[in-house]
Amino acid sequence: MSTENRPPRRPSLRDPAILELMGEGSDPIAQLHAAHETAAVLLRVGRAADDPSITQRLLELVDEIGLSTLADLWSARPARTLPGALWRLYFIREWMRTDSTGVARVYAAGVRFTEPNHVVAGIDPPRPDDVRRIADDILRGAFAGDFAVALERAAAFCAVTSAGSADLDGPEALLRATRLQQMAADLAAGARLWREGSLS
Repeated sequence: MSTENRPPRRPSLRDPAILELMGEGSDPIAQLHAAHETAAVLLRVGRAADDPSITQRLLELVDEIGLSTLADLWSARPARTLPGALWRLYFIREWMRTDSTGVARVYAAGVRFTEPNHVVAGIDPPRPDDVRRIADDILRGAFAGDFAVALERAAAFCAVTSAGSADLDGPEALLRATRLQQMAADLAAGARLWREGSLS
């Protein structure tokens, strides 16, 4: 994720309840359970609430507690688990929002290679403002729509930006393309697991 033009970030807030849920200072088994439990609770609360303000607060979770806190909590879990899938949705949203110009450029470069994925991702035209809007739309769909569809849209976005990155020069672009391609596969698998009732 590019750090150019990124506004300064507030320090992540870590109140005792969050630290306890994360299992800090405890054993790895407690941390594993905390990751899966918090992901399940977050998704359940978001999907049960018929209140746009709650959905908006869940969208802005990274702004509240910091991406590093979510990383500590979820990023070490396998990609094809509920916490792994949620981590990737929040990570993608953060990239789309903090580097919308760069994402729009990479996305536009990938559209001609992956037209079906472009249709699923729904960023048309791929301008910075549209990238930021779709970033919220995808994550909002996880809480207020079909979770599998949200994962599929994120997977399609990753597929398009992977193709766009591969079309650019330099080893960094190629590395990003490889990572995005893997993320696309993991998110698509997560959508299938969710529909089967086995994403946990």
